[in-house]
Amino acid sequence: MNGSLICAATWALAANVLAMMPSRDNHWTRAYWLIGLGIPILGWVAWQNGPWVGLLVLLAGMSVLRWPVIYLGRRATRAFGGGRSDE
Repeated sequence: MNGSLICAATWALAANVLAMMPSRDNHWTRAYWLIGLGIPILGWVAWQNGPWVGLLVLLAGMSVLRWPVIYLGRRATRAFGGGRSDE
């Protein structure tokens, strides 16, 4: 296991530990920090191990941080007109 995968596994472990701790802001501050740290790690993993491993790490990160992904999908749907049509 190389350094990038060790960092990705450490990130996943830290994300799960942080999710178990109580928070006043529903963990959004921690989510922003995890996203900010996770994007460079994801790039490093994809660069060292190839795009398929990078995709697997991306899916693992999306499963941990599912609410930011859900809110991003909702916002993108509204912005690009994928919502309800009143015709």
